[in-house]
Amino acid sequence: MAVRATVSRFPKNEDEQESSGLPWGVTVTPFASKDENGLSPVYGSDGDLLPRCENCYAYFNTYCELDQWAWNCNLCGTLNGLTSQAIVRYSHPRSCAETMSSFIDLELSMEGSEEEMMQARPVYVAAVDLSSSEEFLELTKSALQAALEALAPGSLFGLATFSHKMGLYDVQGPIPVVKNVFISPDTEGTLPFEIEDVMPLLQFLAPVETCKDRITAALDTLRPTTSWERTTGAGQGLEGVLMGGRGFGVAMEALVKYIGSEYGNTFALARVFAFMSGPPDYGAGQLDTKRYGEQYASKGEDADRALLPEQTPFYKDLAVVAVQAGVCVDIFAVTNEYTDLASLKFLSIESGGSLFLYSNTDDSTLPQDMYRMLSRPYAFGCILRLRTSSEFKPGHSYGHFFPDPQYENVQHIICCDSFASYAYDFDFTSATGFSRYASEQPVLQIAFQYTVVVPPEELSASRLVSASRGKHLLQRRLRIRTLQFGTARNMNELYDSVDPEAVLSILVHKVPPPPPPNPVIVILASLEQGVREGRMLLHDWLVILTAQYNDASKIVQFKNGGLIASQIDVAFSQCPQLQPLPRLVFALLRNPLLRFHEEGVHPDYRIYLQCLCSALEPGSLHRVIYPVLMSYSTPDKQAYPRHSLSRTALTTSGSPIFFLDAFTALIVLYSSTADPTLPFPPPQDCKLFLSLESAFMQKKLFLQRISSILFLRQKVLLSGLLRSTINKLKQERSITPKLIFIRGGQDDASAFENYLIEEQDVDGSGFTSVTGFVSFLEDVAQSVMEYMK
Repeated sequence: MAVRATVSRFPKNEDEQESSGLPWGVTVTPFASKDENGLSPVYGSDGDLLPRCENCYAYFNTYCELDQWAWNCNLCGTLNGLTSQAIVRYSHPRSCAETMSSFIDLELSMEGSEEEMMQARPVYVAAVDLSSSEEFLELTKSALQAALEALAPGSLFGLATFSHKMGLYDVQGPIPVVKNVFISPDTEGTLPFEIEDVMPLLQFLAPVETCKDRITAALDTLRPTTSWERTTGAGQGLEGVLMGGRGFGVAMEALVKYIGSEYGNTFALARVFAFMSGPPDYGAGQLDTKRYGEQYASKGEDADRALLPEQTPFYKDLAVVAVQAGVCVDIFAVTNEYTDLASLKFLSIESGGSLFLYSNTDDSTLPQDMYRMLSRPYAFGCILRLRTSSEFKPGHSYGHFFPDPQYENVQHIICCDSFASYAYDFDFTSATGFSRYASEQPVLQIAFQYTVVVPPEELSASRLVSASRGKHLLQRRLRIRTLQFGTARNMNELYDSVDPEAVLSILVHKVPPPPPPNPVIVILASLEQGVREGRMLLHDWLVILTAQYNDASKIVQFKNGGLIASQIDVAFSQCPQLQPLPRLVFALLRNPLLRFHEEGVHPDYRIYLQCLCSALEPGSLHRVIYPVLMSYSTPDKQAYPRHSLSRTALTTSGSPIFFLDAFTALIVLYSSTADPTLPFPPPQDCKLFLSLESAFMQKKLFLQRISSILFLRQKVLLSGLLRSTINKLKQERSITPKLIFIRGGQDDASAFENYLIEEQDVDGSGFTSVTGFVSFLEDVAQSVMEYMK
């Protein structure tokens, strides 16, 4: 569990917090195997015996005062008695995880018999769009066969299709059999009968280890629906115009209810992989995509504001049903047409799934992403609870979870992997703050209760040594992290304790506009009030922070009742911890998250980025917003670890090789002046390997060792330090970044140059120039001067 605070020393009181101009909060990555310093939790058992405070329900931890009969809660100060069992337990403190570390992970007992716990198996269902192309289906088949290689033995797999009809595959017989149900074109319609009556669920779900070949055979039978089929099945409109053919909404609603009937019996969690090649345009849940083509400018409307909110609550309501049924939905959209992900996203992010967008099938990383996603561990049925000492409290919480309807500061997460991150901001409970109790430090406690599936091969180390092969054990665990923070004695000490990446993470969610304080979420602000409003809020936040810093540092002085703009320190030259913030804000304004619609930002891509960024931990988010640019003198020797994103930095560095990490893309650029004897990835070998890899995908040969293929490509392309750097970064990513090689003067370098944002106009209204970031700082200085008058 990694926790990063925006400031490592908390403000003393509300006045100081408001005067600082800084957001106050933390980011939490609860299922990360280590903390932010690389330390693992102390593991233990008997989590049910862990003492809890009678007043605030916080858990006992190493910061609590403990005597023979009682303990003091370090969050609320309550004196709690110990049970006789706890007294015996703590007579040998070195044997208990909670007395050894403030970061612990304990096993909990689970309700039900051991046999019932063993019956739950991982369930995976693929829902494939047949209103598509051959290329789309070939890519989807490759992705699903990569998934079959990643799934653990004992997993159950089901294959379904959708178009103007819904298909269910039985792959447990000698040959695959598909049964189809026609979907009603009515926008309020459902399937004519329950699909359980068409095919019993246990006939639909096949064991992967015994049916893999037959699942592969079933995938080979997938074909796009023909125009004749769509016309006949979906019906024709006026003058023979085809009226839809992608009944995604009805199919997903039926699948969720179908699988949910066995929730808690056959499975503890099911994952549905929905592969889409375009927008739902048939039956219930169909979306009107004509709004993307409308000319909002001629109507005096903001296109960004009109395109980003959802147009129907259908998929948000379906997400609620999925959560209740224990079904997590991952959406994989492979399309360059407007699909309205603003409406579809709720089905994935609120059910604990992910949203992926690929603009074409040619260079899609879908198979690699599938394998990567299913190869890493994940937790499900999670409950996240944050508690604080009495002087402050959680204000807002942000992330892909849904709040508990009964208890405050309790969030439910259906599915959580080691990358998923969440954010909180804090408020003081009174104007006094921490100053009254100077000897007591602020305390934060985060409790994360979750379930994992222990595969059969790991059961030998558990208490169920005699378990039969093929069955899985559900294990419920409780992870707790308790942290103490110091308080800043003055404003300079507060500024010196800033974590810029954590501040950026909070900013992506929340920006306080000018006083009075009224937290506004940037992403939600852009959804509800338009991109322009989100940009204004972010700009105003930087102006206020700069003004408060200059005032606290006594940098500017009033002369003759006025200020001189040149006196204002917009670069935070006296505080290294604040210095990255202007660049990060500038980069966020230039990011597609907040760029204007007229700059060519596709609304679906903006939604994809919103979903991606709102779940990333601070270090990864930093790379999305302001990529890391480094240089090498040779592939084996790094020249500089960090450059600004400007052409000037490239020309003045004198380095021949540049490597840019933008999280979703890794780009290697050899400058046009580089020594031709420097080893460059051979274009012939590179193209040959990519052709072979494509052939492997089409022939299904790559799926035997997809991870070996990925390693082989890396090894063919690079050698030395640069290769090892790229390999390490790719292994640490939650998604598969695109790897691009460019030789300056010979290849098109626009993919690299587009990231050199510091010479771009912040509003996107002009050509690149040398005044982009510089003019932005001048504008901030002018705004600060007006604000401080």
